[in-house]
Amino acid sequence: MSHAQVVEATSQENMEFDNEVEQRESQFAGICASMILAHDLPFNFLELEVMRKYTEFLNPNAVIPPTNVIEAYVSHLYTKEKLKLKQELASIPNRISLTFDLWESNTTETYICLTAHFVDANWKLNSKVLNFRLVYPPIAAEISERMIELLNDWGIEKKIFSLTLDDSFENNVMLEQLKNQLCLRNGLLCDGEFFHAHCFACVLKLIAEEGLKLVSGAVYGIRDSIMFVRNSKNRRTKFKECIEKVGGVDSSVCLHLDMSMSLNSTYVMLESALKYRHVFESFHLYDDNYQLCPLAHEWKRVEKICAFLLPFYETANMINDTTHPTSNLCFLQVWKVQCVLVDSLGDEDKVIKRMAERMMSEFDKYWDEYSVVLALGAVLDPRMKFSTLAYCYSKLDPSTCEQKLQLVKRKLYMLFDKYSSKSTSSGLKRTTQDQSSTMPLQKKLKSLSHGLFNELKVHQRQLVTETRKSQLDVYLDESNLDFHCYEDMDVLQWWKRNNNRFPDLSILACDLLSVPIATVASDSEFCMGSRVFNKYEDRTLPTNVETRICTRSWLYNFVSDDREGDRDDLDGIMNEIDNGEKMVQA
Repeated sequence: MSHAQVVEATSQENMEFDNEVEQRESQFAGICASMILAHDLPFNFLELEVMRKYTEFLNPNAVIPPTNVIEAYVSHLYTKEKLKLKQELASIPNRISLTFDLWESNTTETYICLTAHFVDANWKLNSKVLNFRLVYPPIAAEISERMIELLNDWGIEKKIFSLTLDDSFENNVMLEQLKNQLCLRNGLLCDGEFFHAHCFACVLKLIAEEGLKLVSGAVYGIRDSIMFVRNSKNRRTKFKECIEKVGGVDSSVCLHLDMSMSLNSTYVMLESALKYRHVFESFHLYDDNYQLCPLAHEWKRVEKICAFLLPFYETANMINDTTHPTSNLCFLQVWKVQCVLVDSLGDEDKVIKRMAERMMSEFDKYWDEYSVVLALGAVLDPRMKFSTLAYCYSKLDPSTCEQKLQLVKRKLYMLFDKYSSKSTSSGLKRTTQDQSSTMPLQKKLKSLSHGLFNELKVHQRQLVTETRKSQLDVYLDESNLDFHCYEDMDVLQWWKRNNNRFPDLSILACDLLSVPIATVASDSEFCMGSRVFNKYEDRTLPTNVETRICTRSWLYNFVSDDREGDRDDLDGIMNEIDNGEKMVQA
């Protein structure tokens, strides 16, 4: 081999090596960007000194991608995933429900958070953040104008079913302006009658907080007792001795402290403390400084408060469920809340009674307006329909039951007329395209062998036409599914299986069942009750904030594998005591 050939071969090898290195570095940059998005880390995470040392320890030759490369990669992902989501929203025949909220950064900039809730092609309920966009000034006219721009950008301005948002004067003004703009574009059904939905998660929180003000003494007593025990190792040791002496206490149960702005944790704290009631009542015999134990009537009141808060707790858990619960389940949960409120109005404890009265006055402000939307979703659950509504309404107030049923029925038929007329005029249905023209001969012959069944299907359709029954009539006339057999049924999957029987009604079901009752995405950076985020540094550009939040929503749906932090686990505390004693003995 000549010298020139050797040089050429060496040059080719170097080029191949450089290409391989460049490809590996590109893959590494992609992995780093995905890690930063999935775990919501800062863009410069890999440039931190500790991470640099860790990377060099694993591979001294590793090239850490700079921050601007990571940002560029995330921006590329954002553009690609936005196009995919845009195409998906355009392809589905059903409408889209929105949630809207305002968020403020630690630099007091105001952002619009717009989230879409819809049933996808696989009949699964999805929640995707569409925009997290800076708005200035944050006034109703500017916000509504910006919202129209965003909806036009996504191409969904004529596919909106409802908008869920918090109750405030500014939001109400913005809602009316946005509603008028969409109606002018023929983008809403029934002149926007079903457009507005309350954020019932916030309503429940306000209701519960209003009531708990009257029973704060009992709650404080429990909280102070738990803090007294946990704030000293010596007290924890004595508390363990007391548990053993009292006996019959399951010490594996966690003893919790509540957290601010979390009603769930208040319920969990009270419920766990009740399991240690006899231990707390005897603890003064082991520690003379303990004078905080609630009295007998206060313990009884705590029991009632727990029973009172249980449906609120279950509803909050359902709202925060990452599977995005359908509205039929929301109706039953809210009905349970109302039942507890009504029952507590006659409680012998005057404090509990006053608490129920105060909470009921708050409940009534919102329920009459919002109950119809949830009731419509319940009717389109084949296990419930109008018979379940009749039971729920009659249990609360038999005198108004029939009136409420007729209202819901009138609204449902009014909505269905819009869907059936649209289907007739446009031919748009949520069905798969006929593939008989491309079907192989063997499959065609197999299909022809079922001609008798096809004939019977045509006969059934003719019977429906002759009796002038609509899809909605046929659905309502059929017997309810048995709750015992279908307790864990996925309602959307039932509509998928029955789509051919109810092509128009199934689209309406998708829209009603996907109406959300909370404005905040579960497991997001934001916690319920707070509209301030300080996750990102002041110098982060607003476009980068939207890119991060939206791309993370589209790729990972805000699901995190983080473990629950800083739990007040009594069993863990006791293990700590045992380990300490063993070390002393050794």
